[in-house]
Amino acid sequence: MTDTSPRLTASAFLAMSLDGYIARTDGNLDWLLEAGAELGDTGYDDFFAAVDSMLIGRNTYDIVAAFDEYPYAGKRVLVLSTTLDSVDWPDATVHRTVDDALTTLEREGRRHVYVDGGTVVQQFLRAGMLDDITVSIAPVLIGSGVPLFGSLDRDVLLELTGTRDLPAGFTQATYRPLRSP
Repeated sequence: MTDTSPRLTASAFLAMSLDGYIARTDGNLDWLLEAGAELGDTGYDDFFAAVDSMLIGRNTYDIVAAFDEYPYAGKRVLVLSTTLDSVDWPDATVHRTVDDALTTLEREGRRHVYVDGGTVVQQFLRAGMLDDITVSIAPVLIGSGVPLFGSLDRDVLLELTGTRDLPAGFTQATYRPLRSP
């Protein structure tokens, strides 16, 4: 018998500095907030409305936990962590591995997961599980920080599926990773 259930789609939507960092070494996003003060519509709201779940790493959790307002209202959130036992967010759980989180998402019938955080995005790229990635590039060089892309054991070929010029000097590109045969 063939499984005809739809496959879970994994997408990333991130911003980075021109030199490839998604945060300062300490997790600070001040450079992004300053550069993006006049940014306007990036397509994020439409993207966020299209996903039914979030899969984030511990570092992203720590940054978001300090926000004044909870940004994931209405979404199922899975946090990858080997040190947290639970999180105090609505409809959120902690998972030790990507496989465990994916099993939970599939068991719950989720169809489109937003993969967020540098380490998690890197894991999905390495495993060939990322379906698309949208990167908004800020017109700023910060010199060091948390890289969006880490070292890889092989090349990851990408197909450019769209580009946009955004206000405030930002550019945006969307790619589809090409799966190896």
